[in-house]
Amino acid sequence: MNIEELLNRQRAFFRSGATLSVDFRLEHLKKLYRAVQKYESEIGRALCSDLGKSDFEGFMCETGLVLSELHYMIRHTRSFARERRVHTPLAQFASGSFRKPSPYGNTLIMSPWNYPFLLTLDPLADAIAAGNTAIVKPSAYSPATSALIRKIIEECFPPEYVAVVTGGREENRALLEQKFDFVFFTGSQSVGKEVLRHTAETLTPAVLELGGKSPCIVDSTAKIQLAAKRIVFGKLINCGQTCVAPDYILCQRSVKDQLVQELCRQIKLQYGEAPLSNPDYGRIINEKHFDRICGLIDREKTVLGGKTNRETLQIEPTVMDNVSWHDPVMQQEIFGPILPVLTFDTFEELYSLLTERPKPLALYLFSEDKRRMKEISQRCSYGGGCMNDTLIHLATSEMGFGGVGESGMGAYHGRDGFNAFSHTKSIVEKKTWIDLPIRYQPYNKGVYAKLLHIFLK
Repeated sequence: MNIEELLNRQRAFFRSGATLSVDFRLEHLKKLYRAVQKYESEIGRALCSDLGKSDFEGFMCETGLVLSELHYMIRHTRSFARERRVHTPLAQFASGSFRKPSPYGNTLIMSPWNYPFLLTLDPLADAIAAGNTAIVKPSAYSPATSALIRKIIEECFPPEYVAVVTGGREENRALLEQKFDFVFFTGSQSVGKEVLRHTAETLTPAVLELGGKSPCIVDSTAKIQLAAKRIVFGKLINCGQTCVAPDYILCQRSVKDQLVQELCRQIKLQYGEAPLSNPDYGRIINEKHFDRICGLIDREKTVLGGKTNRETLQIEPTVMDNVSWHDPVMQQEIFGPILPVLTFDTFEELYSLLTERPKPLALYLFSEDKRRMKEISQRCSYGGGCMNDTLIHLATSEMGFGGVGESGMGAYHGRDGFNAFSHTKSIVEKKTWIDLPIRYQPYNKGVYAKLLHIFLK
């Protein structure tokens, strides 16, 4: 079945009204939940095949989070889908007003390779909960996981409801040439721009989850040992191939040496003296990205790591000190296990530095100063983040996850995900037992004019 025929079948299925029933949506969310549980071991093996992820990391960062999102949507979809009555102004007497969430219709979900299971199934759960059909396009760079996603979806859904299209750039281009009702994309900024150009041609709404250089700020009040421990966790999970990984550290100069020393110690504690031999340490997705990341390592500024293994596509956790804004490692999102450390003296200097740069997907601050935490959250523009930790803000369905500016537009997870895949209609139901003459011509500019000023004050 070609893409156009598949989309036409999904259009017909959506127009039949089958997906509008909340019971229908819940039935399929539960079916998908059971399938993820059933294939948990196979999912772990697929993630290991594609990215070298251990079973523990695969469940913690992908399978478990998918189950959590599905469970959340199963519990809350009925409430999210309910009409909400709102206040009706006196000028519209007599009538009632309400807001009604409605599915967009036929949606496209394009997912990346770095968290191939999580970033495909999470938005799919939201799309199903909101009452849409979906065509899912997983990445060609993670073939084992993409094949398993296809197997799971074909087991759970008829293709006119949810279907998988695999392949590479040609398939991406063919999909984007179709008219969808909504597009959800997770990936790089360069491909995100291409997606937005296509959706602009048909005025199709889109959510873009992109990336960027997410700063990790460490001030002089931070608990350095704990900060280093949590930074190493966030930076090196999935070998740094995480869109919200701390891309670089901005450390207050007075504690920089202490922090660098502790970062090196924590890497050895968590990954051992020979990280490339650690069975729980993954690898870079392919040779192209391996070569790109290797090209960012400045041997003269490397204080730990830097070793590589081309056969296994592995790069040691690498700390670079005395880095400047002009170094190659600061000219692009790293998306790998390299951690550059830069310094600042005052926070006014820091705010100026960050304001000049593209808005990041995440920002992290390690500090014991409550006033500073509040100030950072107010003065800096970023998608989301953590105070005194990394990554964990995206691991909850109670908060939306998304970017701002160059790091993306729109958000998902939980209610925000349901809302992202829904259009909320505003509806007024006017009563017929009375019809006030005030709005009709010929206008009475005496009593009615006074009443109008009362109604619309």
